Amino acid sequence: MNFLKKYRHTLAIPAYGILYLLAFQYVEQRSVRHHIIHMKIDDYIPFCEYFIVPYFLWFIFIAATVFYFAFINKNKKEYWQLVLSLGIGMTLFIIISLIFPNGQELRPSLSGDSIFIEMVRYLYKIDTPTNIFPSIHVFNTVACCIAIFRHKGFRFKRLVPIAAGILGTLIVLSTIFLKQHTLLDVVGAIVLNVFCYQLLYKPKAVQEKQPARVRA
Repeated sequence: MNFLKKYRHTLAIPAYGILYLLAFQYVEQRSVRHHIIHMKIDDYIPFCEYFIVPYFLWFIFIAATVFYFAFINKNKKEYWQLVLSLGIGMTLFIIISLIFPNGQELRPSLSGDSIFIEMVRYLYKIDTPTNIFPSIHVFNTVACCIAIFRHKGFRFKRLVPIAAGILGTLIVLSTIFLKQHTLLDVVGAIVLNVFCYQLLYKPKAVQEKQPARVRA
């Protein structure tokens, strides 16, 4: 009981997670015509199977970041900033997928039997090339990096933000080098991150810059 009372704020995660998965399953399985997203620059980005490693590390990175801010970090405001950012982005993604069903046709024919190619084959099998805009892989990665970069507890532990920045960059790049997303999906996710940052983080910064009122 004490555990539930202490960490009751974390119940928002499984509650929203269930709703999101149900909504995602619906948009993935419904029969609709998907609008193909494509940019000319996508054709010049080479396929590289080695990016499958950071792509799958995304799951560990997101889970570890959320776990830290939910159970280890004592600053509840930072927890809610991260969770609300993720929730807003993922909800807008579902809404966009409902209104504007989309997809891509960039996936190459895979040849070879290396472990990296086999991992890509598995990815292509379990994840359809539909409902890709904006890239949730990119959005959640950037949202977690923002939370880590702003966390005061890491200011004297430069290794964590640097490692998160490097891994985050590789994850973002993996989405286009594995032909999972178009460059437009990546840009859309970053724009959405800017919106969430302005909404959830910027008001604090503005308030801190305001000069103190002089009492008469």
